[in-house]
Amino acid sequence: MPVTPHLEKHFTATAAVRDVVIGMSDGLTVPFALAAGLSGAVDKTSLVVIAGLAEIAAGSIAMGLGGYLAARTDSEHYHAELEREYREIRELPDQEVKEVAEVIARYGLSEEQAAPVVAAICSDPKRWVDFMMRYELGLEEPDPRRAMRSALTIGCSYVAGGLIPLCPYMFNRTVIAGLWVSVALTLAALFVFGYIKGRITGIHPLRGGFQTVIIGGLAAAAAFGIARLIS
Repeated sequence: MPVTPHLEKHFTATAAVRDVVIGMSDGLTVPFALAAGLSGAVDKTSLVVIAGLAEIAAGSIAMGLGGYLAARTDSEHYHAELEREYREIRELPDQEVKEVAEVIARYGLSEEQAAPVVAAICSDPKRWVDFMMRYELGLEEPDPRRAMRSALTIGCSYVAGGLIPLCPYMFNRTVIAGLWVSVALTLAALFVFGYIKGRITGIHPLRGGFQTVIIGGLAAAAAFGIARLIS
């Protein structure tokens, strides 16, 4: 009797998607709010475009640098803990063996069942430390290229997102006309972005779409209202 193969679909590119989400969401909302705010205070589209481009440049650099430093921090933390674990299995082997046994016991094995497993794990220092890093500390070895990749992904995503609300001001003569086109285009982009993010991350796509629309819309409305009030 033929058996249908069991195919499991798991999403594994969580780090890359997180970077795109961080960059794109901020890129859509911050320049959108800035342009909307300026629309309530100035009457020249060129001023909105220049200020928007300057913000996109500064924001993409700052966000990319933040992603780079965060990834470097993760890597430094991992290697510091790795060195500590190697030192502990040399200096406190009995205690570390006990910790391995405690981790194994969480999976329902009796002391007799766990004993050969613990012995096998602790027979090799690298395997021993890898086990402790993953199952005691919950740390996975970071990709050494992660920092630069994260910086580029976040920075480029920020630029891509930021140009969407800014483009209408480049092709409209009046600020108000550019504002309304920007609002429509950006809210549509926010919904599509949230919808896709929901599909990827497992939340309801419509919920994800409406959440991003509400957040971006509130940010732009607040900026526009404050600029109108001040001016």
